[in-house]
Amino acid sequence: VQLQASGGGLVQAGDSLRLSCAAPGRTYMAWFRQAPGKEREFVAAISWPGTKMAYARSVKGRFTISRDNIRNTVDLQMDRLNPDDTAVYYCGRKTGIGDYDSLSEYDFWGQGTLVTVSS
Repeated sequence: VQLQASGGGLVQAGDSLRLSCAAPGRTYMAWFRQAPGKEREFVAAISWPGTKMAYARSVKGRFTISRDNIRNTVDLQMDRLNPDDTAVYYCGRKTGIGDYDSLSEYDFWGQGTLVTVSS
């Protein structure tokens, strides 16, 4: 199953977007993002079946991660977007046993979805 993220686009500061991707398997799912010229960074993670969520400090209170275990999808609701949120967003499936916010613990597929926030 491809973890292709969708839902990105061009928005203005203060707007909202909702990203989605397939979430196969009973494991942590997470969103990471990569801004131009920067390394991929952790954004948010959710456990199976969805009782634990964690967020990067920069998005806490603005972003909400959720999963639908019937449709096997994971979403990222992004509110009050600002230009610093501009990045390609990737959906990842945790395959390792390490920290939930560690890039090396996840498998990613697809090219991600671009989110551009204008000021």
